[in-house]
Amino acid sequence: MSIARAMHNKIITVDSLQILSLIDNSVDFLSTTRRKDTQTFRQWTKKQYGQKWIKTHHLLPIAEHGFSLLIRILKDGKSNTILFDTGCSTNGVILNAKRMGIDLSEVDCIVLSHGHYDHFGGLLSSIKAIKRRNLPIILHEDVFKNRGTTNPDGTIRKYPKFPSTEQMKHTKKITTKKPLLISNNKALVTGEVPRKTSFEKGYLKHRAFIKGSWIPDPWIWDDQALIIKLKGKGLVVVSGCSHAGIINILNYAQQITDSNDIFAVIGGFHLTGKQGEKIIKQTVEELKRINPEIIISAHCTGWRAKCALAKTLPNKFVWNSVGNFYSL
Repeated sequence: MSIARAMHNKIITVDSLQILSLIDNSVDFLSTTRRKDTQTFRQWTKKQYGQKWIKTHHLLPIAEHGFSLLIRILKDGKSNTILFDTGCSTNGVILNAKRMGIDLSEVDCIVLSHGHYDHFGGLLSSIKAIKRRNLPIILHEDVFKNRGTTNPDGTIRKYPKFPSTEQMKHTKKITTKKPLLISNNKALVTGEVPRKTSFEKGYLKHRAFIKGSWIPDPWIWDDQALIIKLKGKGLVVVSGCSHAGIINILNYAQQITDSNDIFAVIGGFHLTGKQGEKIIKQTVEELKRINPEIIISAHCTGWRAKCALAKTLPNKFVWNSVGNFYSL
């Protein structure tokens, strides 16, 4: 039996999904949205706290160069909660969760999209706040690589190192390269994503320190996404930076779930910088072909790509902000 068929037979269709943006590069508490499934921080907190809103939320959540989502999966009146990535700074996730009234102890597991500092920066503080012994941490073995990018003069800008095994000793680290079902089979981690499109070429300036030297590492093979299947709607695909290419990711999600229906995609699409901006047109055209109901761009997507998406798919596009709440 193929992986695609095996995954299709096991992944559970869930009733609904709630996604809260804990960390992103931008904040926008005042803009309106025409979508009923999307609320800004100001909208959902005022609804929840009523007249107490001004007193209880005089301190607003902050933005930083990073990404983190709190994902609640609902099925038969029960919920599973996933923390997807943990932002850049040590305490950004903790600070924003507190200011949003979120108790991180509800988290059942942490999924890391890949091993870059803007996605694992708050990992250790998140583990401490969750207070769950043997907390499952889903990751790819390559997250432990020492990494960096090339400067114009050929030198290496070194990235912060991933936490050591000793620092994470009270967690349950689960490494995977292949699709992995989690949260009682209600969510699927893609593992490594095949690179098949002609235009998604990886991150060419990326380097990894291996066997004593810095070598090209453009594909960033630990880049992985999360898939959830919604009843009556289709697949929700969550990505961190989409170093694998967001189209490669969506195509692979369809393959391993044996489903063509992409209902929603949320995350960073890495269409910024000279290299990323060159493939904006092709990416937008492919997203138009795949035709998700909602496209929520975040983090490293870049303003040029976001504007192209908003122009081409105005009724589907959402500019993510810290504090945005999605009820799917």
